[in-house]
Amino acid sequence: MLTTYAHVNLASLVHNLSQVKRCLSGSCEILAIVKANAYGHGAAETAQALVRHDVTRLAVVSVKEGLALREAGITAEILVLGTVFDEQIPDALTHRLTPVISDRQRLPALARAATARNTSLPVHLKLDTGMGRLGLSAEEIPSIIESLRSWKSLAVEGMMTHLADADGKTSDHTDEQLARFHETITLLQRGGLHIPLIHAANSAAIIRFPQAHFSLVRPGIMLYGYHTLPASVPAPNLQPVLTLQTTIAQLRTVEPGSAISYNRTFVATRKTRIAVLPIGYADGYSRRLSNRGAVLIRGRRAPIVGLVCMDMTMVDVTDISAAQAGDEVILIGRQGNEAIWADEVAEWTGTIPYEVLCGIGPRVPRIYSSCSS
Repeated sequence: MLTTYAHVNLASLVHNLSQVKRCLSGSCEILAIVKANAYGHGAAETAQALVRHDVTRLAVVSVKEGLALREAGITAEILVLGTVFDEQIPDALTHRLTPVISDRQRLPALARAATARNTSLPVHLKLDTGMGRLGLSAEEIPSIIESLRSWKSLAVEGMMTHLADADGKTSDHTDEQLARFHETITLLQRGGLHIPLIHAANSAAIIRFPQAHFSLVRPGIMLYGYHTLPASVPAPNLQPVLTLQTTIAQLRTVEPGSAISYNRTFVATRKTRIAVLPIGYADGYSRRLSNRGAVLIRGRRAPIVGLVCMDMTMVDVTDISAAQAGDEVILIGRQGNEAIWADEVAEWTGTIPYEVLCGIGPRVPRIYSSCSS
């Protein structure tokens, strides 16, 4: 019997994919982001469901993540968004992982390795238009293109950039980034370079900036049922994919003046019924939820009391008189008419739903509901 687990509803994933597709027109395709264990949902199972529904391109952040997908039998195109280090190049070549070039110093080693195997390696160039993270400068692009023309073993398959503020209150910075991106693309086209795949739009930009769709879009958090759009932008019809649940392990009643958990941060002011839950920060249930979050028990909210521990969390069920040991507890999800989703948990902890979902630890089993093919 599983007492703590995450349920991943693949039908909701497919629904969200359909919402992405509704935003697109023409020949624009989807490059689905499944990095960080598919934002905590399980990369292999998530990728397999997406591929069954006509997604032909996936993106991860590292060669290690790409290899895990290949070992799971996934044959779709896989783009590695992060750095491919020299020692990882053989694996990238062997397993058909497409590197993103953000640093020109990576090019010679890739070219030599591909030449030695007598193969043509597709690469995507990443332009930094204002994220200030990984990326090539616009000034570097012409000389890089000249170098690539001399390295016949490398083929420029794609050009990309990353939008830093697509979910911001104003569109100013995104408009500036897209203008810089357009300038570089135009420069390359005038130089006679045809790049098949051009992509910039993350989840927020898919909704908000149709001019950023180009030939590919890169949905991430949108696939998993969340968005971070400002209130002024109409939200898409998304369904959260993951439910996190556990089970009441023990019930105890404490007298007024009794303290709960470490450091006495909660002291009962009344006779209080406490439910002990077998989940804690080692499972990714944040310690920042201490004395501020809540869970669902029998369709009602039960506040977290005391500090969240490594392996346990305590909640006040004094007002839920029917609560019993063994009862289902929802930490993220719906129970009856009440719901607590990752975006609300994120508000309690001062973060974003991305971190809440990605933080669910590996010792929490993922259970998948099937979706129709």
